[in-house]
Amino acid sequence: MDTVYILGISAYYHDSAACLLKNGEISAAAQEERFSRRKGDSRFPLEAVKYCLEEASISIEDVDHIVFYDKPILKFDRILASYIHRAPLGVRSFVKSIPLWLKSKLWVEANVQKALGTKKDILFAEHHQSHSASAFYPSPFDEAVIVTVDGVGEWATTTIGVGSGNRLDLLKKIDFPHSLGLLYSAFTYYCGFRVNSGEYKLMGLAPYGNPVYLDLIKKELIDIADDGSYRLNMKYFDYVAGLKMINRKFEKLFGRQALGAEDEPDRFFMDIAASIQALFNEILLKIVVYAKNISGKKNLCLAGGVALNCVANGEIFREAGFSEIWIQPAAGDAGGAPGAAFYTHYSYLGNPRAVNEKSDSQKGSFLGPEYGEESIRNVLDRYDAVYRKYEDNDLFEFIADMIDNQKAVGFFQGRSEFGPRALGSRSILGDPRSPDMQRNLNLKIKFRESFRPFAPSILEEYSGEYFDEPLSSPYMLFTSFVSEKRRFPVSSGEKTFKELLAEKRSEIPAVTHVDNSARLQTVSKETNPRYHRLLEVFYEKTGCPLLINTSFNVRGEPIVNSPRDAYSCFMGSNIDVLVIENFVLLKEDQPPFRERDTWQKTLVRD
Repeated sequence: MDTVYILGISAYYHDSAACLLKNGEISAAAQEERFSRRKGDSRFPLEAVKYCLEEASISIEDVDHIVFYDKPILKFDRILASYIHRAPLGVRSFVKSIPLWLKSKLWVEANVQKALGTKKDILFAEHHQSHSASAFYPSPFDEAVIVTVDGVGEWATTTIGVGSGNRLDLLKKIDFPHSLGLLYSAFTYYCGFRVNSGEYKLMGLAPYGNPVYLDLIKKELIDIADDGSYRLNMKYFDYVAGLKMINRKFEKLFGRQALGAEDEPDRFFMDIAASIQALFNEILLKIVVYAKNISGKKNLCLAGGVALNCVANGEIFREAGFSEIWIQPAAGDAGGAPGAAFYTHYSYLGNPRAVNEKSDSQKGSFLGPEYGEESIRNVLDRYDAVYRKYEDNDLFEFIADMIDNQKAVGFFQGRSEFGPRALGSRSILGDPRSPDMQRNLNLKIKFRESFRPFAPSILEEYSGEYFDEPLSSPYMLFTSFVSEKRRFPVSSGEKTFKELLAEKRSEIPAVTHVDNSARLQTVSKETNPRYHRLLEVFYEKTGCPLLINTSFNVRGEPIVNSPRDAYSCFMGSNIDVLVIENFVLLKEDQPPFRERDTWQKTLVRD
């Protein structure tokens, strides 16, 4: 059989990415931000494309099909219709937006051809087709109902579809301006966080509050039907033709102005966060139950940026009654790149689809670049770094000792993760038993808000001993609750923010959120053998089969990609130990750090 390569591309809005399929199998996938070091980079993913081609040892002329993840003409139609409908309102936004469309965003085919240096035709999939395909085709299901919820694609904001074999069929949809994703982003903005990147902060803040504004939101902002369909009251929002998510009527409704970006949320904003999260859980549960009823399918696939809301996913797991759930690890726009490629392979080209019911085809989402010993040594020597190389057995013993002694360890190994979660390949690791580790990691290493929770990585065979549900969560996309037998009693009554943060709620306080939940990652020997072995060694040493796992980056930066990124982050933060494959560096041994600005950022992998 001839080899067929399909290159999927997402770009120009946020989180640009590229993915290469070889005969329907993912060869490589990466987000542009990992190479450019610009968080959420929306520019054409040229470096990500170069990496994908390099990983397969091919050129762009060897690619059989290039496909873009949405249809710009349809999106432009929606934007024009929105401005016309709202005229004369929105003139400032119109003047700012339309020239950009006429100059570049409308001419995607020509832009892609120019960027890649090719005259090949460019295919286009619709936005929600790409999302749906990204969730269904890599899943271990032959049949499933697919729910996609995001901000907006061309017109659709929420869709229900069915996947069967190599087919995808749309059943229901909700169109712009009514959007759950944009509603959540409006509250993200209101609570002082950045839209399209701060939604997970809002989710993390919610457990500190109570949903006291839930009834007001339902009364004034949204109408919800029993089947989960909804309509927003647009008089409170400004995103259709304005420059902000909300307007003054929104702020007047709740009696407070939007929180500033550097202001710490008080009880009011904690309650606001709790209220929108409660609404979110309620609506999404109704949608997926309705999808189950009209499709008759026992399995569920989720995609779109909203599918990264681990709290809502946990509610769906517990309450919706599906046999199994699979969520695309890069559920946001980055996932549109593999989705467009998969849609082309199966729906457009009609290739048959074989399913492994025991495993998905996402390869643990370890789809990015890896680096050999020579590349790593070149980086470390260039910085005059002091390092030592260990064999695996000694390495894992050493790391476990460091973590047991309350050290924060930057852990860099194998191919980098595709998607927003660090899964043990580009991670900062710590001791979950430490009552001080959450605050120390947040403030001294990550340089971020003190309320932000950390995720536990646990040996999958022990997850039932520490958490309530028998949940498989390899991609850190569900919350679960710490088992009652692992919890400690806490005092009742009203508490300050600092008192809530300081409470020791369980045997694993550093990964137990204020509501006793945790954003769980279960680690298997099959998908990540080295990380699994490290967890085993830590368990043998301490009796604890889990570690803190947070992304290897600091606030405002993408997750590290290369050895250079790792060393720079290590030296620019309070990480105690850096492990790059089998090389170990201690912070106290290192010479003063000096950036090499003229040095090429993207290294050749060997």
